[in-house]
Amino acid sequence: MPKRYLYIWFPYLPIERMSKKHPELHGKPFLLYAPERGRMVVRAVSPALVKEGIRPGMVVADVRAIFPGLEVIPAEPEADAQLLNKLAEWCFRFSPIVAVDPPDGLVLDISGCPHLWGGELPYLEAIVERLQKGGYAARAAIADTIGAAWAVARFCRELLIEPGRQEEALLQLPPVALRLDEPTLQRLDKLGFRKISQLTAIPPGNLRRRLGDALLFRLGQALGTERELLKPIQPTPVYLERLPCLEPIRTAKGIEIALERLLAMLCTRLSSESKGMRSGILKGYRLDGETVQISIGTNRASRNAAHLFKLFELKIPELEPALGIELFTLEATLVEEVTEAQEALWSLGCNNQTVIAELLDTIAGKVGLQCIRRYLPQESYWPEHSVKEVGSLDSQPETEWRTDRPRPMHLLPRPEPIEVMVVLPDYPPMHFRYKGELIHLVRADGPERIEQEWWLQHGPPRDYYRVEDDTGARYWIFRLGLYGNGKPQWFLHGYFV
Repeated sequence: MPKRYLYIWFPYLPIERMSKKHPELHGKPFLLYAPERGRMVVRAVSPALVKEGIRPGMVVADVRAIFPGLEVIPAEPEADAQLLNKLAEWCFRFSPIVAVDPPDGLVLDISGCPHLWGGELPYLEAIVERLQKGGYAARAAIADTIGAAWAVARFCRELLIEPGRQEEALLQLPPVALRLDEPTLQRLDKLGFRKISQLTAIPPGNLRRRLGDALLFRLGQALGTERELLKPIQPTPVYLERLPCLEPIRTAKGIEIALERLLAMLCTRLSSESKGMRSGILKGYRLDGETVQISIGTNRASRNAAHLFKLFELKIPELEPALGIELFTLEATLVEEVTEAQEALWSLGCNNQTVIAELLDTIAGKVGLQCIRRYLPQESYWPEHSVKEVGSLDSQPETEWRTDRPRPMHLLPRPEPIEVMVVLPDYPPMHFRYKGELIHLVRADGPERIEQEWWLQHGPPRDYYRVEDDTGARYWIFRLGLYGNGKPQWFLHGYFV
């Protein structure tokens, strides 16, 4: 299959990024500058200033002499580069091979892709339209070579060059369309070369002697006689599988079949790398340009396709195919190592931890992963610090649960203040008031003194009591401080069930 390339040029990318960052600049004339050899030089210009003849490369002082009140902002080349990379990643929905051409261009190898959009012209128009809706002025061109697509996107009105006709499209363009360096362009200008056709009429040997190899090399790249390598970027999601559809998918059964194929491909890859999925996203790209998606999470890393399919299956009704889905992608957004012993448990089906993990994954698929919590003990005397939340069944406790003293089933995140009636110091209360309700106590046990670790101690100790009211409800309360040494405070910290 012959190669076809799409070049996307963003003539105002730094300006558009700055306008998004500072909305008050939108539509106003301003420029971006950077220091160069002791002078402030214009790096990017807003469209309003372009109409006034201001161009990158001019000195800021000269521009200010013409427009005294002009907004002048330092350029941020690193932020511009990050934005260009994000746009390149966005283009993966249109082609699996995307390269960045700094500072303001992208190259897509579109061989075999445009037919999914009904041809090259609808394909090009769809990309440009989506970018413009996102707030980016873009020009794109399609040609057999990267050099020709680069030149046509910038200097030609015709944006679709038929296969084999790149030379015809380039002949009337200026030499700057060949991506030449500035010294070479200056020499060509002095010699009177205004069009590429003037260069092609001269024997290559004469051009090489007078202008060097760089000119012939760039000309050859544009015409297709010299090879130009494309250095595609690597997509951020490493574990990603794609499944284009010959016909748009509109039914739940079709989505299930696509999901099974994607899971088979992804789990095979995860297995080869001894990894498993902890979270994943299934995306569907619809004919109307919208994207729909569902996501899952697991309590331990898994590469068992059947188990993962059950989790996704619960959420398939949430996908709205509308006119149809033409492309599916499955991405493992969080991946962890999986040992061989752990993987063997899936087939044995006799390990309690595995059964628990599957049960929790199923529950999480119905009520949400955020509704499930696992807690482990950690070393701390202070009760609210003696428990920690963990996100995996494979996490192991660093210490044992304390069983030598009774502890409430429900521990409040923070102790809440109460008002008490105490007969004598060091006695438990006779009643206490909590949130406006007066609770009469009939039984009590304590006190149990708890102090913080000596290297953390910043206040008085706590004396805890287990108390029971006249209805049989039991509470865990404590006194902070001692009578005779200031005014102690009382708190409710938990409930016994």
